[in-house]
Amino acid sequence: MPRTLTGRTVLVTAATAVVSVIITALVALPIAVRSAGNAARADLADKSAIAVELLTTERFVARQRIVARLREDGISVYLIRRGVADRAGLPPRVIEQIAAGSTVDTRGVVAGESVFIAGRPLTGNDAGVVLTRAASSGTAGQVLGGVWLALLAGLVGGIAAGALLARFIVRPLRQAALAAGRMSAGDRSVRLAVRPPAEAAELAMALNQLGAALQRSEGREREFLLSVSHELRTPLASIRGYAEALADDVVTADQAGETILREAERLDRLISDLLALSRLEADDLPVTVVPVDLIELIDAAAQAWGPRYGPRLSVELPADPVVVDTDPDRIRQVIDGLCENALRVVPSGTPLVLAVRAGEQGGVVEVRDGGPGFTDEDLGVAFQRGALRQRYRHERKTGSGLGLALAARLVTRLGGTIEAGHAPEGGAMFTVTLPYRARTKP
Repeated sequence: MPRTLTGRTVLVTAATAVVSVIITALVALPIAVRSAGNAARADLADKSAIAVELLTTERFVARQRIVARLREDGISVYLIRRGVADRAGLPPRVIEQIAAGSTVDTRGVVAGESVFIAGRPLTGNDAGVVLTRAASSGTAGQVLGGVWLALLAGLVGGIAAGALLARFIVRPLRQAALAAGRMSAGDRSVRLAVRPPAEAAELAMALNQLGAALQRSEGREREFLLSVSHELRTPLASIRGYAEALADDVVTADQAGETILREAERLDRLISDLLALSRLEADDLPVTVVPVDLIELIDAAAQAWGPRYGPRLSVELPADPVVVDTDPDRIRQVIDGLCENALRVVPSGTPLVLAVRAGEQGGVVEVRDGGPGFTDEDLGVAFQRGALRQRYRHERKTGSGLGLALAARLVTRLGGTIEAGHAPEGGAMFTVTLPYRARTKP
């Protein structure tokens, strides 16, 4: 079996041509033989009528010439007188029919050979003429000979058609393979012409979309790395500056230590977020799913963040427990990240709301603020790494661009969903939905 698509296409088309010719021959051979036999019988019957007429009207010498001419055509002539043939071998039923004055048009065996038999009575009692011709006229051999020629012609045509078809089919595949090779080598700008047939056009469109997606993804990755490197340099620069100032006795140890500690903690959080994201993408972050009452979890989070927000922080909790199956530490990590993000971007004096409610699909946690919020276009890219930071870094305070991406992946890993929207307070709203505890209704 050929390994290339071209070879297989040629092989299939050639085999199809051969099979088609063989089937046609098998159907046509019996029909051709039958048609030839019917024609031979009809011709023999016509000649028997002519022979009777000539033998009746012509003289003896002329009659001998007629008989000789018929024998040259492969036709045997039998004369019947008084119910007896001049030569033995004719079937008795033929002689009886002629003697009875009936015409004969049949097939029989004479001298051990299958023949067509045609006979007509002559004027006079028990007299007539019978003509015979071999039934095997070579038609089957002629048809079989034609089959081999047709088979050869079909095979040649099939190979030629298969080569053309293979070239037509393989061309877009080869172009796609070359384009994929260039993409794998780093060229994201390669594009294929979208041309018929439909399947080739779909392949070209898919590769073009892949190239565009890779181009966008790598662009976002570059922007993300640039933003992360900038975020890493900022605390490092502060740490280095204060360390140099401390070494030169420009600042006191208390002043330098406080700043260095704060910047080191910021650097540690950024590195922890990067590590958590990488582990989530590698599906290597351990989670422990247990029954959790969201009311208790959000109440504890509110107590932890209350001193930093003060009266701006409010909590909305239902009267009944909302128990879900999740990892309390990871969900608390998500809530803390959203609260820290709000603390960073919302103006002073704006509210922050932590709310819990029982939804149809699971327990719902809402984090709402009165900050600048999102536009409708922002909602589609809110959880993409660095997307909002790239968009607003020159307009307002932004973070590293990792927090929302980390929150989205954590919630997804826990089997829940997270959505960004517009808060009634005028800012951003994040809605986290977590599956209920098994066999527990809200």
